[in-house]
Amino acid sequence: MKLLVYGAGVTGTLFAARLHEAGLDVSLLARGERLAALRRHGVQLAEGDSPTVRRVPVPVVDHPAGEYDLIAVFVRTHQVDAVLESLAGLEAPVLFLLNWAAGPEPLGAAIGHERVLLGFPTDGGTMDGGVVRYRAANFTTRRVATPIGEPDGRTTPRLERIVRAFRTAGINAKAQPRMDAWLKTHAAFEVPLGQAVHTAGGPVALADDPDAVRAMLHVVRQNLTALPTPPVPRAFVALRTLPEGPLVPLLRRFLRSPTAVHSGLSDASPSTVAELDRLAEQMRAYATAGGR
Repeated sequence: MKLLVYGAGVTGTLFAARLHEAGLDVSLLARGERLAALRRHGVQLAEGDSPTVRRVPVPVVDHPAGEYDLIAVFVRTHQVDAVLESLAGLEAPVLFLLNWAAGPEPLGAAIGHERVLLGFPTDGGTMDGGVVRYRAANFTTRRVATPIGEPDGRTTPRLERIVRAFRTAGINAKAQPRMDAWLKTHAAFEVPLGQAVHTAGGPVALADDPDAVRAMLHVVRQNLTALPTPPVPRAFVALRTLPEGPLVPLLRRFLRSPTAVHSGLSDASPSTVAELDRLAEQMRAYATAGGR
C-alpha cells in the first residue's frame, strides 16, 4: 500500500513512523514550523520520560501529491474543514482517525461518501519540542484496539486490507461495525473529561479534587443519556449506571496513572481547547436533533 499520513502531531507521527519501520510506503504531511523541524531533524520519538531519542527517516511532504491507496487523517476536530478542501480533488479512500461526533455525512458531502472511513487512534503521547514522547505500552493499552470502520458498518475488502496493513506495523487495529456510535460515545466521555482537566490544570490536579471529578462524572452521564444510540463499547454503560461511590476513586486513580499523564490530557494548548469546543458543538447538534 502507498499511504499518506495527513497531520504530523503526536498520533500522526507515531503511525507514520511505525508504518515506515514496517516497510510500508508512507509519507507524512506537515505544515509550517512542524514541517521545517521534520525536514531538519526527521521524526524523533522517545518513550515516556526516557532521555533516549530515536530518529525515523519518514519521508515528509507539504501537500498531497500523486496517487495513494489510502490517506489517513490525524488532525484536530476543528481543523477538519480545511483538510477536506485539500482532499476534494483526490481519489483515494480517506480514513479519518480523529475525534469526530458529527457522523460521516459532512465528510462524505465534501469528498464523496464512498471515500470515507472512520476510526480513532488509541496511541497517546505528548509533544516535547520536536520530540514525540509516547506512553509506554502496558497490559491495559495492549488490549485496547484501534477501531476502524466503514460508515455503513460493512466489513469490506478495503477495510480488511487496512486492518492487515496496520497490524503488520504492530498497530492493534480492529474492524468496528458501529464506528460512528463509538466516536459519539467517546466524545460523550472525552469532552467533559478534557474540559475538567483543563480547568483543574492537569490530570493529576483534577484527581486531587474529588468534587470536580464527581461533577465531571455527572456531565458524562448526561452526555451518555443523550446519545442517539446505545454506547459503544457497551462498557461505557457502567459510567451511566454504576453508583458514584466506586466510580469516583477509579477515575481519580486513572487520572494519576502514566496512561493519563502521558496522553493528550496533559496538553493545555489553545488547539486542545478549540477541539473540545468543536466536539461539544457537534454533540449539542445531535442532542438537539434527537429532542425534536
